[in-house]
Amino acid sequence: MRQDVKKIRNLLKQYAKLKCDLTAFNQVSSPSFDGVSSHSSRNGTESCLINHVDLSYQLKEVEDALNAIDDPQYQFILHDYIIEKRFSRNEACERLSVSVSKFNYLKNQALTLFSTIYMQL
Repeated sequence: MRQDVKKIRNLLKQYAKLKCDLTAFNQVSSPSFDGVSSHSSRNGTESCLINHVDLSYQLKEVEDALNAIDDPQYQFILHDYIIEKRFSRNEACERLSVSVSKFNYLKNQALTLFSTIYMQL
């Protein structure tokens, strides 16, 4: 697998993990701000909220790039196969009615297109 394609695939895998982390964060009860007696100049709750905003921004960038892809085969490969991992490679090939080599070609094309769009955002 080409190195650039591998990097984009890893980015999409990170996206899936970030989405889970952000969902878990949203399910946490409202924060209570740290007391004044802290010896540190850092506020843990503030840092957590800043991290939440940063994760949200990263997710939005990936989602914007994914939403900009019109090809349904590419969408299926990126979302259902790579991000959600709902299908094995053979199942994905059956769904798309393509050979394994054609699937790998389509997957690389989808990742390359995603990369191009993502870099333009």
